[in-house]
Amino acid sequence: MIDLRRLRDEPGYREGIERKRVEEGLLDRVLAADEAYRALLNDAEQLRARQNAASKEIGKAAPDDRPAKIAAASALKDELAAKEPVLAEAEVRLRELALQVPNPAHESVPDGGEDDAAVVRTAGEPGAAPAHDHAMFGEQIGFVDIEHAAEMSGSRFAYLMREAVLVELALVQWVMGKLAAEGFTPVVPPVLVRERAMEEAGFFPTDRHQVYEVDGGELFLVGTSEIPLSGLHRAEILDEDQLPLRYGGFSTCFRREAGTYGKDTRGIFRVHQFDKVEMFSFAHPDRSWEELDALVALQESIVSGLGLPYRVVDIAAGDLGAAAARKYDIETWLPSEGRYREVTSCSNYTDYSARRLATRLRTGKSTELVHTLNGTACAVGRTLVNLFEHYQRPDGSFAVPEVLIPLCGFDRVEPRPP
Repeated sequence: MIDLRRLRDEPGYREGIERKRVEEGLLDRVLAADEAYRALLNDAEQLRARQNAASKEIGKAAPDDRPAKIAAASALKDELAAKEPVLAEAEVRLRELALQVPNPAHESVPDGGEDDAAVVRTAGEPGAAPAHDHAMFGEQIGFVDIEHAAEMSGSRFAYLMREAVLVELALVQWVMGKLAAEGFTPVVPPVLVRERAMEEAGFFPTDRHQVYEVDGGELFLVGTSEIPLSGLHRAEILDEDQLPLRYGGFSTCFRREAGTYGKDTRGIFRVHQFDKVEMFSFAHPDRSWEELDALVALQESIVSGLGLPYRVVDIAAGDLGAAAARKYDIETWLPSEGRYREVTSCSNYTDYSARRLATRLRTGKSTELVHTLNGTACAVGRTLVNLFEHYQRPDGSFAVPEVLIPLCGFDRVEPRPP
């Protein structure tokens, strides 16, 4: 959630929000609701103070004056009782509006939309297209079964088969090992969470259309383990020397992929169900930008360790999600398409979700909100897509990436007989 005081008082804070292309008039409605709420709150506090003073006067009054004092205190009590539901309604209205406002984009984030991301750096040499794209190769070698998955579940689902399953498990273990070596606590979190968790993590109300509801809206399937990981320190006050607190979550994830009709319909690049290793960090607000750089560097070490050419891009303000003040994507070169495609992202949410979560740190005698960051360590399906293209061989076989061989127990998968 945004800082309403800063929205009122700091033009630069408002400008950072407007760069995200928010709905016209939303910020003015928020400010009007905030002003109305604060005015009602002030009235209620004054009434409460007058009522308390009137109640104290009853005990000091002479016997003949007490009935009048009691009546006066009772009238103030009734007036306050009538004011409180109006105040509560104004608070709910303000919260509903404020939840729709995104975190301001950092001042150094590029302007623009989806096509305006700035390339930060490029690594590796893009290769030529292989004999088969990832979808055809996955089917021919027997790694992916789309046909039966469509019969069982519909479009954008897949069976991962045979040695590809062992490669996935090796990939997850290898990535988790790298995270653990960097001080991340491994976690397998729940993938069903309450609505409150979706809101506090910064996903509701803006991304509700992408989420599957279960049990009539009592629970929701997560699209990333970032959501349950964010709740590990909900409503806690952390000590400075604990930070950063880093967690590496592995989970199956679910997304509706609303708005992507016709995009990436072949293979397993864009599916409704996928596995992912996610990094999450609770960081000191003075060091969160250093933490963001550290998470991106770790992402790069994973992608480069798999031998994949990639580039890092700084996402433009108009293309940032609601919670991110800055986001870097790592895009790997997909030879069959002759372009870079996103495989990971890494964001600094600053204090946006921490304000909803009430996660703070103790600084001397006071407290302040922590900053939260998250980044994909490995989107398994999209990583496999890249491995299918970069590690297929002319004879139709698949060579296991060197770092995964000790964990797989094999270095090559032969093509299936015709």
